[in-house]
Amino acid sequence: MAKSSPKIPADIAKLSFEDALAELENIVQQLEGGDAALEDSIAIYERGTQLKAHCESKLATAKTKVEKISLSADGSVSAKAADLS
Repeated sequence: MAKSSPKIPADIAKLSFEDALAELENIVQQLEGGDAALEDSIAIYERGTQLKAHCESKLATAKTKVEKISLSADGSVSAKAADLS
């Protein structure tokens, strides 16, 4: 059975990749510190999964936009989707 992506709240959807990644890094530090109560840790973890999904979505969108520019032997320039896999 495929695992569904978490629903991304509007406040996270508005974040840039860089801002979402910075918040996700902060969450990882909080969880690794182990100082939060269990219920707080669960809420923090859930937000982290939403941030992760948002970052993955932003990266997937960027990947489809990246183009590889090539110069042919006759000097003409063309662009095609880059193979980043």
